[in-house]
Amino acid sequence: MDSKVSSRPLPPTDTGKSLSPFNPNMGGRYQLDRAFEIATWVATAAAVAVLAWLLLTILIDGLGTLNWNFLTSLPSRKAEKAGIIAALVGTLWLMGMVALIACPIGVGSGIYLEEFAGDNWFTRLVEINIGNLAGVPSIIYGLLGLAAFVRVMEPITGGRSVLSGALTISLLILPVIIVATREALRAVPNSMRLAGFALGANRWQVVWSHVLPAAMPGILTGVILALSRAIGETASLIAVGAAVYISFLPENLQSQFTAMPIQIYNWVGRPQEEFHHIAASGIIVLMTVLLSMNGIAIYLRNRFQQEK
Repeated sequence: MDSKVSSRPLPPTDTGKSLSPFNPNMGGRYQLDRAFEIATWVATAAAVAVLAWLLLTILIDGLGTLNWNFLTSLPSRKAEKAGIIAALVGTLWLMGMVALIACPIGVGSGIYLEEFAGDNWFTRLVEINIGNLAGVPSIIYGLLGLAAFVRVMEPITGGRSVLSGALTISLLILPVIIVATREALRAVPNSMRLAGFALGANRWQVVWSHVLPAAMPGILTGVILALSRAIGETASLIAVGAAVYISFLPENLQSQFTAMPIQIYNWVGRPQEEFHHIAASGIIVLMTVLLSMNGIAIYLRNRFQQEK
């Protein structure tokens, strides 16, 4: 049976009309890209320039009065005799206790909520409250610390003491540590957990031996941010009752104390220019302590990254 090919001509196509071709406007998009890049560089340069100017101003004003006598002397009503040793020791006491209280509780809470807690209404309620608490102003935590730790728990904390201040600051930074811990754990691939289960490990062994070491750099980053916020807190410590002027060093957790941000704030508020210079020296000391803390945390984070 012969097959015949139809010789009928194809219907004519209208080549004069276009079917709305896609026009990506790549040239305009590249221009917008370039404009946005320039804007971000300008904003970054402006921020860095302002920061450099502030640091330069502080160094110029503070280096002249930054000496060993300033670091080892107690506060005084005379600027030439005033020192920062009481505030420095109080800050070291405070940050040491905050790290001991907030880091284990915050990291442990994050691990439980992310790895062990079930998906139910109570867990979701806790997660929502933790996210909301991260944005609460610090003065609210100060009032909470004043009511709970200074007044109610006075027989334990000693009232307006180092322990009350440390507990208050720990509450302040706990949400930050918990959220950072959960995000770091969430970034670990689920295949690592499944591999541990396939080898016969239980959930805690998988978390402790596999997930936690992989997430530790991210957890330490959150701890760095939290402690950096804690060391500069002033409002909550004033609410708890940290002293503005103190002529002795804290000896234990129930001792009265002051902190470097409060001492600096006191000096800045004085009308004499000499106090402004020693306030700049205090800012240099505070920044040195902050950078030292961050340097230790960054070193530990890099060690965990290399081991991973």
